[in-house]
Amino acid sequence: MSRKLVKISMLTLCIAQLAACGGSSSSGSLIAGTDTETETDAGDLSEWMVNTTERSTQIFESSSSLGVLQDVQSVSIESVDGSDYVYVQATGIPKYDITMTQDMVDELNSRPRASSDFYSGSTTATAGQLVEFGEDIGYISSTDNCDSTGGAGYWPPGPVCPTDTAKQVYITKNPQPNSGECDNGLGITGLLVNGTSVFGWGDGMSYNNQGVWYNLAPVAEQYDVDFCGGHAANNEYHHHFYTSCLADFVGDDGSAHSPLYGYAADGYPIYGPYEGAGELAVSGWKTRDYGATVSEGGCGTPGERSCVLIDEYDISQGVDSTVSAGPDVDQSVTTMSGNPLLASDGYFYQDYYYAGIAASGSQLDQYNGHDNSDGRGYHYHITLQEVSGKLTPSFPYTIGPRFYGELPANAASSCDTGEGTMGPPPGAGGPPSFL
Repeated sequence: MSRKLVKISMLTLCIAQLAACGGSSSSGSLIAGTDTETETDAGDLSEWMVNTTERSTQIFESSSSLGVLQDVQSVSIESVDGSDYVYVQATGIPKYDITMTQDMVDELNSRPRASSDFYSGSTTATAGQLVEFGEDIGYISSTDNCDSTGGAGYWPPGPVCPTDTAKQVYITKNPQPNSGECDNGLGITGLLVNGTSVFGWGDGMSYNNQGVWYNLAPVAEQYDVDFCGGHAANNEYHHHFYTSCLADFVGDDGSAHSPLYGYAADGYPIYGPYEGAGELAVSGWKTRDYGATVSEGGCGTPGERSCVLIDEYDISQGVDSTVSAGPDVDQSVTTMSGNPLLASDGYFYQDYYYAGIAASGSQLDQYNGHDNSDGRGYHYHITLQEVSGKLTPSFPYTIGPRFYGELPANAASSCDTGEGTMGPPPGAGGPPSFL
């Protein structure tokens, strides 16, 4: 396969009102470009950002005074029961070093709870400052891990600080379509090329804990993530949606089809948001019109969440009006971190339905992927949309609510059986505070 190193350039975007924008990054890792003519295979080890020497100066190993090794430590091909896998070992700690812009500083200081989020009522970061991943910028961070292994002051109040997770992930080199249905649960759904995890759309919480109207993590947690749109659950750093920081590392500036960002747990590749030069891949999921008729997926009264779809993949199946009502779309809700947000259409999973594929090469299927005969084979896209002149995450954000492919027995994820739907991720022991 033909490969070339790409020049790093920052893709400046404002993400979900957090304005994770601008700046520059540096890394001692290997960064390879995308192959635009040949199907991407997890076995092309040059795609991974491998680092065996560079350590964090902000986050430390719990068993020593050494900084945690960043990005991916090793990647190799291994055969298990006659099948080939890419075996990736990483700490889950990326090398995200960001140069602050004035817009980023202003956005931090305009947080709804800035006076109580920061020790001094505002961030200590200044325009032009290079902020390392985990460096103190004045937040009153959680005491979980932050004081013992580093990271205090970098994360907003609420999420725990990430630690060395000694991540070991197998990714099949021979992914196969799933003949059935495999819903995503909480926890890891894929792995980025820098060794950090991809999580799905949910944060495990529902409106008033009613077991319906499930939060979309990128919306409900927009004030609970760092510059790069990530945070930790059970100590594991992860992303629910697009990160401009990784886009910078892989050179995704929107001038061509996005390069590879990572792999889903089923082995299919995940690309960035661009289908071509200046052309975004388009999600096939649409927000419901609650004022529409039942046959059109609505509840009959504009702005009132009084029914849910029986099948979000087929609105012709009608609605269920016996469920507990959700908040009106013009009603304010309070997040787990105490931030007020408008529960506008698109705040909950039940606000969406799959509308099908249009005749367009940029259109994605129900899994948030496609094979449009461009030589890449089937692949997922991380999705963005333009809203009022700004690019923001677009549901389902990374891969769809279901995996396209079969999950091998040793995959990093498993199918959600529907029992205890959207419960806590493995090992949590109870409903998580933040994902």
